[in-house]
Amino acid sequence: MTRTLLAAFATTALTALPAFAVEKSAVLDTYADIAEAAYGDSLTAAKTLRAAVQVLVETPSPEALEAAKAAWKAARVPYQQTEAFRFGNPIVDDWEGRVNAWPLDEGLIDYVDLSYGGATDENEYAALNVIANPKFTLSGTDVDATEITPDLISGTLHEADEVEANVASGYHAIEFLLWGQDLNGTGPGAGARPWTDYAKGETCTNANCDRRGAYLIAASDLLVTDLEEMAGNWADDGAARAAVLADQNAGLNAMLTGMGSLSYGELAGERMKLGVLLNDPEEEHDCFSDNTYNSHYYDGMGIRNVYLGQYVRIDGTLVSGPSLSDLVAEADPAVDAGLKTSLNDTMMKLGRIKTAAEAGFAYDQMLARGNAAGEALVLGAVDALVAQTRDIERAVTTLGLDQIAFEGSDSLDNPNGVFK
Repeated sequence: MTRTLLAAFATTALTALPAFAVEKSAVLDTYADIAEAAYGDSLTAAKTLRAAVQVLVETPSPEALEAAKAAWKAARVPYQQTEAFRFGNPIVDDWEGRVNAWPLDEGLIDYVDLSYGGATDENEYAALNVIANPKFTLSGTDVDATEITPDLISGTLHEADEVEANVASGYHAIEFLLWGQDLNGTGPGAGARPWTDYAKGETCTNANCDRRGAYLIAASDLLVTDLEEMAGNWADDGAARAAVLADQNAGLNAMLTGMGSLSYGELAGERMKLGVLLNDPEEEHDCFSDNTYNSHYYDGMGIRNVYLGQYVRIDGTLVSGPSLSDLVAEADPAVDAGLKTSLNDTMMKLGRIKTAAEAGFAYDQMLARGNAAGEALVLGAVDALVAQTRDIERAVTTLGLDQIAFEGSDSLDNPNGVFK
C-alpha cells in the first residue's frame, strides 16, 4: 500500500528541552504498562477464540459458528487498542503484519465466488486455494501442504512471492474462514459462510471441510503464538519496553509518532477516506464481517489511551499512571486542553458511526456512491481525526521534541492520485 509522509512541524526555537515536575520515565512506564496489558488482553481473547474454533471444527453446528464469530469480534476490541503502539516502535512494526495485515487476496486460502476472478499480473497466487490443493508449486518450488500447520502458513504462504496481498495469517485470514466473502457490495449484510463448510461426511459443503478446519485451527494457533511474543516484548524484561525506556525523549517521540500516524495516515486516510473516495467496500478493514465500525472506534480509543495514560482491561480493571497529558498540561495547559477536546470529539464522531452501524446502517452502505448520510458520518470522523493530528503536532512542539514524520495517505494529501 503506497503512502506518503506528513511532516509534522515540531521543531522549536528552544535551546534546551523544558524541565518537568512529572517524570518522563514515569510517563514511559505507564505507556509500557498499557502496552503490556492491552497485548495481554489480546492474547487472552485470542485463546478464547482458539477454544471456540476448536468446538466449531470438532462439533460443527450453526451455534458453534456463531460462537466463534462472537469470539473473533470480542478479540478485536483489545487488539485494535494496541494499534497506537505501531509506527513509533520498530519491534511492533516488524511484527504487526503477521497478525493484522489487510487487505488480502482471500483466494489464496479457500474457494471464492466466480466474480472474484483468478491469478493477476500483480499476484500469480491470488486464487491458489491452498485448502483445495494439498500440493502445489509456489515461486518455482514444489510445496507439500498435505498437513496444514502454523509453520506452513507463516513460513511458506504468508506474503508468498513477496506479495503483500497474500495474507495467510492473522485476524483477517481467520475472519475470512469464519464469514467467507461478503458479496453484498455496498448493500447490507456480511459474509455468509455456512456452518456446513466445517461439517463431516456428506453434510460438508464446498468440499475440503477437514482441511478448512485444519487451516482455521493452525491460523488460530499461530495468532496465539504471535500475541504471546508481543505481550512478552512489553513485560518487565521485554525488548520493546527496554527500547522505549532507553532514551526518554526518543520514547516520547515514539508515543506521539504512534498517535499521529494512526490518527492521520492510517485511520483517517487509508482506512476511511480512501473507501469514501473509491466507494469501495473492499477498502473496509474488517470487510468479511462488517465489523469495521468497531475496529475504527477502538483504534480511536487506543490513541486516546496513550495520551491520557489509561487503559481499561477486559476484566474491568484500570491500568493508569503519569501521562503525556500531564507533561503537556505542565508545559502549556491550553495545548493539553485542546488535544483532549479533539480526542473526545473524535471518539464522539467514531461513536456515531458505531451507533448507526449497530442500528442497521452497515458500514458498506455508508461507502455507497451518492449516500450522503453515510459519507457525512465517515468524513465527519475523518475531519475530526485530521484536526486531532494537528493538536498532536502542537503537543510535540510544546514538549520541545524533535521533528516527527507522521504516516500520510494519498487519499488525504493527494486525493486525485488515488484514481490513477
